[in-house]
Amino acid sequence: MATEHRRHSGAGPVVERFSRTARWFHAATYVAVLILLVTGWWLLAGREGQPSPLSALTGLPDTTLHTLVGWAFTVLVVAALALADRADLRWFVGWPAAAFTGRFAPHRGRYDPGQRVLNILLPLGLTVLVTTGIGLALLHGGPAFAILDRVHRVATYPVTGLILGHMLVGSGLLPGYRGVWRSMHLGGRLSTGVARRLWPAWTHRTLHEERDGPVDGRVT
Repeated sequence: MATEHRRHSGAGPVVERFSRTARWFHAATYVAVLILLVTGWWLLAGREGQPSPLSALTGLPDTTLHTLVGWAFTVLVVAALALADRADLRWFVGWPAAAFTGRFAPHRGRYDPGQRVLNILLPLGLTVLVTTGIGLALLHGGPAFAILDRVHRVATYPVTGLILGHMLVGSGLLPGYRGVWRSMHLGGRLSTGVARRLWPAWTHRTLHEERDGPVDGRVT
């Protein structure tokens, strides 16, 4: 993935964390997930007979909207490959304090250990929701439908928690993550100071390769 390091509007050096393709994919994913969360929780609350704001906006029943967006999200899931790396115990021990101080323990990956675990748990949870959702869309009643419906409902709770946690961290509201939201928005460029704080090895490797060229001929 190509990266870019430059001065940005006089605010100091910046580095491109994600490519335009990655940012658009992320945007499509979170739009689909937010629609699924809103319609899903609306239905889970037993308000199927009352159109949600999204239902009123689109003119589609919540069940139909949830199913259609679910199919679209399935396409996104099939297109995505989740990469999992080893968790860093030291990083996890220091994470609660680092979320507020910004003093994160060093790690070697493109993603910090928290992101790597999220990259495992969230796809697993979403896979359960997508798989059971497909079953619910194809079946019409019966014991299998009841089981799938139950699993789909139960999986909604932890997946919602993971998504809300991801949104909290990604928004930069926690002091330790301040500025991180730029990695996925407004060009995907964030200050090298923020990048070094959160992804020290990746930032060092990226800046080194931009200065001297990739050691093995690859572009990260």
